[in-house]
Amino acid sequence: MTEILKLTAMAKAAGCAAKLNPATLEHVLRKLPRQMDPNVLVGFDTNDDAGIYRVSDELALVQTVDFFTPIVDEPELFGAIAAANSLSDVYAMGGKPISALSLVGFPEKADPEILERIIRGGLAKMEEAHCSVIGGHSIRTDDMLFGYAVTGAIHPNKIWRNVGARPGDVLLFTKPLGTGVITTALKKDRASEESLSAAIKAMTTLNAAAAEALHEVEADTSVENPIHAVTDVTGFSFLGHAREMALGSPAAGIAPVSFEIEHTAFTYLTGALDAARDGHLSGGLKNNRAFIGDCVEFEPNVSPEHQSLLFDPQTSGGLLAAVDARAAEMAHHLLRQHGALASAVGIVLQKKSPLIHVS
Repeated sequence: MTEILKLTAMAKAAGCAAKLNPATLEHVLRKLPRQMDPNVLVGFDTNDDAGIYRVSDELALVQTVDFFTPIVDEPELFGAIAAANSLSDVYAMGGKPISALSLVGFPEKADPEILERIIRGGLAKMEEAHCSVIGGHSIRTDDMLFGYAVTGAIHPNKIWRNVGARPGDVLLFTKPLGTGVITTALKKDRASEESLSAAIKAMTTLNAAAAEALHEVEADTSVENPIHAVTDVTGFSFLGHAREMALGSPAAGIAPVSFEIEHTAFTYLTGALDAARDGHLSGGLKNNRAFIGDCVEFEPNVSPEHQSLLFDPQTSGGLLAAVDARAAEMAHHLLRQHGALASAVGIVLQKKSPLIHVS
């Protein structure tokens, strides 16, 4: 059974494409009361990547949780991708992962060996991140689910937010796009071995090296506070997470800005354009387009498949950083030096309409 079972066949939607419709989620969260605890430095009301709770003047905790359905058929790889994805939010906030609790949903009649292999793959990736798995919780479910609740450590004054981009900033992105369309093609047995291999490599790569490079940029004294905003690009797509960054945060006194995006500046995974052209578009992609499409204007030269990839849900996607233009060249160099992709995909402008322009 472990050899013939396709894990992706057990999921209606794969990976981060299984996220709730962003319109539904925003509608619900908008109705919830704001928390008044002064030690909550970042809460759920700001749509940031993780929560931050201050423990002392020198220490705060970064807390996040992420789990999803199978995105690949190999159990160990599913576990590793789920782990890398769960860790990503901590890196996006500028924190260091320290511990994790596993979250498991597993069909009662499925082979326990599959579960062992999933957990083993996740544990190996957590060990790579020097993050200790210290427990977890499991339930019986019809859909297979796996992920982690991760805790990280950070200095309260050194938090990266997903808002704060300033006019003149350069937008850097650290991974290729296209995991969603390729894994959707996989569910239909239409993904090539080459494209699937490229997607797996991207999804299993930790954002640790990219975050370390940005920390080194931040430590350079020639430009004060050069990293203005950081987020990781996952289920709400590049444009969805870019929208959140551009909108700013009125509650935190951070004004909205606009983005000018160059679609040819991205690196796209092998086979991603073909998969998009062939119509392997997930429900999550369509939800993203419906939710944020009115905020985005495309030039006529941006093909339908490139547009789709910018709305494509990414699983364990890269970091999007708004970097002071004076530090952008250094950031690009250090990202490359650390082995991360460093695509300068756009610039930040004064707020105008549309919020995001793609050429």
